[in-house]
Amino acid sequence: MPVIVLVGAQWGDEGKGKATDLLGDRLDYVVKFNGGNNAGHTVVIDGEKYALHLLPSGILSPGVVPVIGNGVVVDLNVLFQEIDGLEARGIDTSRLRISANAHVIASYNRTLDKVTERFLGSRRIGTTGRGIGPTYADKMNRVGIRVQDLFDESILRQKVTAALGFKNQVLSKIYNRTGAKVDDVVQELLSYVDRLRPYVADTALELSQAIDDGKVVLCEAGQATLLDVDHGTYPFVTSSNATSGGACTGAGIPPTRIDRVIAVLKAFTTRVGEGPFPTELHDKFGDYLREVGHEYGTTTGRPRRIGWLDLVIGRYAQRINGVTDFAMTKLDNYDGLDEIPVCVAYEVNGVRHDEMPVNQTDFHHALPIYETLPGWKQDISGCRKFEDLPQEAQDFVEFVEARIGARISIVGVGPGREAVIERHSVLGGV
Repeated sequence: MPVIVLVGAQWGDEGKGKATDLLGDRLDYVVKFNGGNNAGHTVVIDGEKYALHLLPSGILSPGVVPVIGNGVVVDLNVLFQEIDGLEARGIDTSRLRISANAHVIASYNRTLDKVTERFLGSRRIGTTGRGIGPTYADKMNRVGIRVQDLFDESILRQKVTAALGFKNQVLSKIYNRTGAKVDDVVQELLSYVDRLRPYVADTALELSQAIDDGKVVLCEAGQATLLDVDHGTYPFVTSSNATSGGACTGAGIPPTRIDRVIAVLKAFTTRVGEGPFPTELHDKFGDYLREVGHEYGTTTGRPRRIGWLDLVIGRYAQRINGVTDFAMTKLDNYDGLDEIPVCVAYEVNGVRHDEMPVNQTDFHHALPIYETLPGWKQDISGCRKFEDLPQEAQDFVEFVEARIGARISIVGVGPGREAVIERHSVLGGV
């Protein structure tokens, strides 16, 4: 049975949660393999909206085992707030598994994230201030705290003491802030132990056994391709690997077990935070797409930056991730437009670039080259087969498909779980 990796093809907020939900009744495990509560999925089920920040969206599918992998950084307060919120709405969360090797966001990581971003001023990255970056930095510096450390108070205290020996110097001498107290940090983390214990497991082992047993496993990325710390628009990126390769390290699944890679591509482009954005709109069309698409951050509520669809980015995402299938979301957001510009290449200093420029300076100065397609000027939210779409909408999908290097297997035409056209099976008949 297949192991599928689901990634975002742009700067996030493409609708990965909806894609997971569409496949939900055919999945056995859904694994979040990177990021933390700095991003979110919004899933609409029977008119009910669920905003998830840390939990895998598979938590909403009965029978699916949701897994927080070792590549995730976990804010325990947020985790249990989300669990409590879902249980209050009748969602069973008892199936959740959390890797013992996942790193924990300590209070001092959140403090450092916020003060560092303010200190940077105009050079800020645009982080959410939730401690994600500092926690990943601790992981790489080998001074991080893992979930398993909470079950050994002596080890936990040693690690917190070691971390604060340096961090309190930074807080007090650079940022003029009061340092954190070891006892306060340790007691806060220990307060979660009893409730956390039933969820913790050797998730890499459990997933390996599940794959051997023929279970269907979906690895779900947080953030997206252009926010990947290695392959994104650095430094305006997240602190983890949000591309398909991150599923191997972040879930403990070897690359030889992965069968398919699905990339979710919004029919236009959005991003949150700082950084270059070649097709960004500052006009009535950007305002229109933001409002009709409700383009405000699931986690932060920040208005998203809006741009036309960028196929240079689409091709890049296909190449970096090895995409086998694209899922295009929010095609219906174009229902009211007469014409739809699509970026097919860039111009940089008079030179045409059909692929992503290799250096950041060129990407920052890239000017989009557009081809304009006709709109369809009708409501497509009721379409359930590709041939039900207006010819102009079909032509739009096929135009994009021909230029991004992989088939578009799923087309989203509305916010609900039923508002989807499945052109090709991405699960090989499962």
